[in-house]
Amino acid sequence: MCLAVPGKVLDVEDRDGTRMATVDFGGVVKEVCLEYLPDLKPGEYAIVHVGFALQRLDEESARKTLELFETLGMLQEEFGDPWESAAEATGNERPADESLAGEVRP
Repeated sequence: MCLAVPGKVLDVEDRDGTRMATVDFGGVVKEVCLEYLPDLKPGEYAIVHVGFALQRLDEESARKTLELFETLGMLQEEFGDPWESAAEATGNERPADESLAGEVRP
C-alpha cells in the first residue's frame, strides 16, 4: 500500500532547478519534491505521496494523522524498519540487540 503521509519540512533547497525538501515523517527523514507546493517553507507540514508534497497541512492534523498511522502500524508498512533497510543496503545483518544499532563500529 502506498499512503499519502504528513511530514514536517526541515529544510528546502534548489537542486538542479528543482525545489526539494528534507521532510521528517515522525522520525523517518526523506527527500521530497516541492514542485507542486513551491512556496512551502521549513517548519510547515505537507501531505506527501510518492515523493511529492501535494497539500499543505496544519501541525495538529499532521500530528494526529502520524499518531494514527503509527498506532495502526501503517508507518512501518510504508517506510519499513530503518535499521533493517540500512542493514540490507550494506549487506550486513541487523544487530540482534537494538541498543547496539546506534554504535559506530570500525
